[in-house]
Amino acid sequence: MARLAAGVVLVTAHDPEEGAHGDDVGMTATAFMSVSLEPPLALISLRNDSRMDELLARQDQWAVSLLTDGQRQTAGRFAMKGRLSDRLLFQELPHSHGATTGAALVDGALAAVECRTEQRVTAGDHTLVIGRVLATHLTQGEGGPLLYYGGRYRSLG
Repeated sequence: MARLAAGVVLVTAHDPEEGAHGDDVGMTATAFMSVSLEPPLALISLRNDSRMDELLARQDQWAVSLLTDGQRQTAGRFAMKGRLSDRLLFQELPHSHGATTGAALVDGALAAVECRTEQRVTAGDHTLVIGRVLATHLTQGEGGPLLYYGGRYRSLG
């Protein structure tokens, strides 16, 4: 599968049970795709027992920001094992919160999609989360999409 180029996204959700006001949670993913136009559905694949999988089993609102090739550092930081806490990562990340889901949306991303989970399907060591698209945001992201190919982040150029 390392021979298949994939777009890189940041999946986010707000965990209302963390801390006094809740916490933003995020993870880098390459398994994101459009499923249906009518109704508008999108899919993300989450490793079973990951923090995001556990969170989206409890609450059904989430978002995806499509990262630009200039956002490699963001992708890398949210993908690292043993990384900083999500709270510290979000303190350093320019973002806003979606009006529909409350999930973090990355400033400068190519686009963002806010979703509500419609179905969860266990598939091996991952869970496929199919969400209804509730809102989309086109932003002023500069550059092309961030890609993952051959074990490295890449750009189209």
